[in-house]
Amino acid sequence: MSLKIIVLAKQVPDTRNVGKDAMKADGTVNRAALPAIFNPEDLNALEQALRLKDKHPGSTVTLLTMGPPRAAEIIREGLFRGADDGYLLTDRAFAGADTLATSYALYTAIKKIGNFDVIISGRQAIDGDTAQVGPQVAEKLSIAQITYAEEIQSVKDRKITVKRRLERGVEVVEGMLPVLITINSSAPECRPRNAKLIQKYKYARTSSEKQAESNDYINLYNSRPYLNLTEWSAADVNADPQQCGLSGSPTKVKKIENVIFQAKESKTLDSSDEQIEELMIELITNHTIG
Repeated sequence: MSLKIIVLAKQVPDTRNVGKDAMKADGTVNRAALPAIFNPEDLNALEQALRLKDKHPGSTVTLLTMGPPRAAEIIREGLFRGADDGYLLTDRAFAGADTLATSYALYTAIKKIGNFDVIISGRQAIDGDTAQVGPQVAEKLSIAQITYAEEIQSVKDRKITVKRRLERGVEVVEGMLPVLITINSSAPECRPRNAKLIQKYKYARTSSEKQAESNDYINLYNSRPYLNLTEWSAADVNADPQQCGLSGSPTKVKKIENVIFQAKESKTLDSSDEQIEELMIELITNHTIG
């Protein structure tokens, strides 16, 4: 059976390079100050989607992402790896969204996309670590959800079998389609870019990107419709402005602190048991460990 698969992906700030300008005064992330990357667990989710596509001929993989215009890069990354198309939700009305407002915006876009069998997302994004958006989208769509998945094992007769990685082991569960699945980082890494697909989609652009470019590629986009990436605003998906962005976000940041670790002194040990034991006693005494 062929499947219509939607992958929820997010462009996130690279938290490995967080500096003093990483946060704004209102408690939101200053994305302009940080390099942007494909959320790691969303890449794990994309790989599971592509494996389903490989197993079920005729299946399609669609990426859905929300963010500023530059987030279209996430869609191109997906296309380079084997996805079929993608949608970018971008609007100032979506800015500053917490998990509730984000899940609402994604829900409205999924309803506009239409029929689907499986929605797959990463367990959580590295810029928030809440693991809430996927389950909230499933709740709004009134569909089943399977979280902490490590492998989608099979889909047969509208039933899906999934292996979950939990804190104390693994379990295999079965659910009915349609379903939303969140994927752990313990799942297989995403396949690399495909050279032929890079050549095919390297000029894929949203309408905002086309307007910002100095080169005129009108003939190219008219002759190759697959290069036209779909871009939707809040109005395009009939979203209620009061449920979007900061207006629809009950979560408020009360206080921000920058914690910087600095080494004040160092100690060199040899491999003797005595010195190692002394160090352990010191660390336990000052509550560094234990």
